[in-house]
Amino acid sequence: MRVALQVTCVNDAMFPDTGKAVVRLLRRLGVDVDFPSAQTCCGQPMVNTGYLDEAVPVVRAFVDAFAGYDAIVTPSGSCAGSARHQHSIVADRSGDPRLAAAVAETAPRTYELSELLVDVLGVTDVGAYFPHRVTYHPTCHSLRMLGVGDRPLRLLENVRGIDLVELPNATECCGFGGTFALKNADTSVAMGGDKARHVQDTGAEVLVAGDNSCLMHIGGMLSRQRAGVRVMHLAEVLAATEDSESKAPGPVVGARAEDLP
Repeated sequence: MRVALQVTCVNDAMFPDTGKAVVRLLRRLGVDVDFPSAQTCCGQPMVNTGYLDEAVPVVRAFVDAFAGYDAIVTPSGSCAGSARHQHSIVADRSGDPRLAAAVAETAPRTYELSELLVDVLGVTDVGAYFPHRVTYHPTCHSLRMLGVGDRPLRLLENVRGIDLVELPNATECCGFGGTFALKNADTSVAMGGDKARHVQDTGAEVLVAGDNSCLMHIGGMLSRQRAGVRVMHLAEVLAATEDSESKAPGPVVGARAEDLP
């Protein structure tokens, strides 16, 4: 099967190791993965702030870049949710029937990583090895918009060497919410502080989630508190093996993901 990676803006700009981990993981599972160089933003920032007309060319670029693939995978519940639920709203508003038809093709073939692994590939044991104490935060869009349920946890439970511990009040929002963190900074900080405290209560070494935007928010809180807890995307844990050069997690900031292997 031919799968296209939609790496997301945040990962491309700040967390390129996540995209690379998706490629390593899927290729290890025998999947033919492409990285369409014409891809841009999914359009979610425009839609969420009410700029639906401005999102039209962005959605058009998305469907053009990802046309013809069996599946589109993105390491973000947020961006997968945008493609599956928001693109049709933008396309209908545009009045362009060709765009609406193209969205009808790409939207149902867009999957968050855990959905692709469990529902499409039918695997929960990906051969990963990660000997660390880990807790998992279910991000809001993956939980509420996509309904990924326990798929990420099922994948983590099958990682060899992992000590997976439950996160108290796991389903509470971390407070990031994209522009919410800017428009409602005090509330966002308070919510993030609660989440960081719950993470520390687990005694985990590593906080894992499926969206780096949320990990960036919570990780900032943990860093300022000198908590000694690091954050890591689900893809990087699942891509880890005994042969991995480094099993100590940590985001790499500043490079772009254009040269994915």
